[in-house]
Amino acid sequence: MLAIPAFRRLWSVTALTSTGEWMSLLALTSLATHLTAGAGYTAQSFALGGVVATKLIPSLLFGPLAGVLADRFDRRKVMVTCDLLKFGLLISIPFVGSLWWLLVVTLLIELCTMFWIPAKDAAVPNLLRRPDQMEAAAQLGLVVTYGVAVLAGAGLFALVSKLAPLIDADPATAVHIALFVNSFAFLISALVVFFRIREVSGRPGAADRRQAPPSMLFLLRDGFRFVIDTPLVRGLVIGIVGAFTAGGAVIATAKLYASSLGGGDAAYSVLFGSVFAGLAIGMGIGPRLAQRLPHNRLFGTAIVAAGLSLVVVAVAVHLFMAIAAVMFVGAFAGIAFLTGLTIIGTQVADGIRGRINAFVQSLVRLVLLGSMSLVPIVVGLVATRPITIGGTEFLVDGTRFVLAGGGLVAAVVGTIAYRQMDDRGFEPLVRDLVSALRSGERRTGAGVLIAIEGATPQDTVDQAGRLAGALRRLGYDVVEPGHQERAGGPADLEGLRARALAAAAVRADLVERVVRPSLAAGAVVIVDRFVAGPLARFGVAAEQTGTGPDDGELESLARWATGGLRPDLTVLLDRAPQSRAEPGVAGIEHARVQRLLARALAPEPGRHVVVDADGDPDEVAARVGDGVLPLLPAAPGVVVAPEGAS
Repeated sequence: MLAIPAFRRLWSVTALTSTGEWMSLLALTSLATHLTAGAGYTAQSFALGGVVATKLIPSLLFGPLAGVLADRFDRRKVMVTCDLLKFGLLISIPFVGSLWWLLVVTLLIELCTMFWIPAKDAAVPNLLRRPDQMEAAAQLGLVVTYGVAVLAGAGLFALVSKLAPLIDADPATAVHIALFVNSFAFLISALVVFFRIREVSGRPGAADRRQAPPSMLFLLRDGFRFVIDTPLVRGLVIGIVGAFTAGGAVIATAKLYASSLGGGDAAYSVLFGSVFAGLAIGMGIGPRLAQRLPHNRLFGTAIVAAGLSLVVVAVAVHLFMAIAAVMFVGAFAGIAFLTGLTIIGTQVADGIRGRINAFVQSLVRLVLLGSMSLVPIVVGLVATRPITIGGTEFLVDGTRFVLAGGGLVAAVVGTIAYRQMDDRGFEPLVRDLVSALRSGERRTGAGVLIAIEGATPQDTVDQAGRLAGALRRLGYDVVEPGHQERAGGPADLEGLRARALAAAAVRADLVERVVRPSLAAGAVVIVDRFVAGPLARFGVAAEQTGTGPDDGELESLARWATGGLRPDLTVLLDRAPQSRAEPGVAGIEHARVQRLLARALAPEPGRHVVVDADGDPDEVAARVGDGVLPLLPAAPGVVVAPEGAS
């Protein structure tokens, strides 16, 4: 992706402008409090809320207009014009030096951003080499916008705030310096786009111009009808409101909260960045937890944990304690957000998934910015209150009350979401949490476990054998445990629970007797239908009969039988819908098996490879090899020539 010169330049520009956007948010909100410092605590809170509320207005009102401009005019000129306007507006703030102009500039900058983003997004597909690169391009954009740029913007603002006193600059002057530095990010962006990324220019045809992107209000209205009738999505939306209300409360009160801890603008930027650093950490560990705790339970639990962490933030007495608690808030919110998107991707029908995704993304922005604008106003109304503890009176600022209240609200909302989404109410949550925190039996050796799943049982057996043969010819020590799971007990039993228990017993014996010793010896172990396939088939059978173990029970049984052992790589053989049939199994059932398999493997995309299973078996085997070999270590005795060597 980044090897494409035009895309690499646009991605770099996105990183630069995103850093500028986050840095400007910090600087503008900080300057609002400095300009109202003489008017009291309540005025500062109202000014802080007013800045964020001003940023929210363009998102609600001008979405369609921004899309029309992106489609009607030269995108490069739109982007360059917006960047130059932001450069000039930011530089003007120190010269005017009033709150009303600060609010006007905030509104105009947000308007420019609303026009810049659709123009950039519309240009991205034209810079890529293949349509299937769009997903990776979107992921890179999210990483830089909500990860790298946030930390860079917060870090730069903290650095300027710390260095400004060295030249005897007061806090307001320090913010003016930050705005001056920040403005050049947009000037550089304008120059790079104009002179170095000419490929972003282009105006689609009339048919495309007629399809202007819908506004946030339209997406909210369109998704609301589906949400109210679907318990799973209803719980998801309720939880997202709670999670991002908590995150918005932290961001909105960070400036005044930092002051209550004795910190200045540097502490404010660190707290601001800590929320997003925690968000990134949560998105990183979320897939691991999702392997052991069902998504429906993990989502609500993470939101409750975020709310309780926010209560800890409210009672923190030291900056370092506050930073740690804020990171926990962000981490749990990140787990909830990633889990929510996974639920949408795997459990919402394809026909409605796009609208629900748009609804959730719009809701996140609306809730986050809305809470950031309203919370400071509430803080101003609450103001500073005296509290008497043990005969001693303490003055507690309004941020503490609001953060504690927000945390309790988030915990309650998370509990409601959990109740809406949990389909295993009869099973204690604590047992699932303990199971999720346990790593299973210790694994030794440098072996690699490969599972072949999907398609038909005959296909998985055949492709497992072909892959084993190909790896042996390359010098790998390969072990094939065989197909003991189909021998004896499971086929002779009638009840689904009995068959599942018997299959688990066979699998446990296979793991202890063959798989773990082979992995300890450093072999490549190839197993067809290791866990995901049997789970999916028993799950389908339970759905069809209305009896037997549910998905959660099957997952717990599989974890127990394998001692928590998971494949290092799962190959998912995927067939086109018209060919999903096998003797004795209806096509619709086979499609459901494939869907359940995809759902089971979704949390960790880096650990599985999807292979097209249609076509000649030799062609399929070649595709499997192409997907597996790059992910394996070199075979013993095989010397890999250095890159560029002849």
